Amino acid sequence: MTNEQKTQQKIEFELSPEVAQGQYANLAIIAHSSSEFILDFATMLPGMQKAKVKSRLVITPEHAKRLLQTLQENVARYERNFGQINPNNNVPHLSGNGFA
Repeated sequence: MTNEQKTQQKIEFELSPEVAQGQYANLAIIAHSSSEFILDFATMLPGMQKAKVKSRLVITPEHAKRLLQTLQENVARYERNFGQINPNNNVPHLSGNGFA
């Protein structure tokens, strides 16, 4: 299969109703080893001492880089369509280890 054929190949996704509902997260912790990145997505409620991890994603470094690039492209597209995103320091935001 040539690179052009791979590019044109379509991938179909199946989304169960449970997964389609999604999980709300306002906190993310990102860790890595030499072979993988671990992204934990959690919810921290006001007045609570513990954040509950809702989902964990384990990906290769190559996929982490692709995810970063895709997020950057999508944020740029979002801002072109809806205006500049202005992070508020009073709301959880991305920092060295994740949203904090």
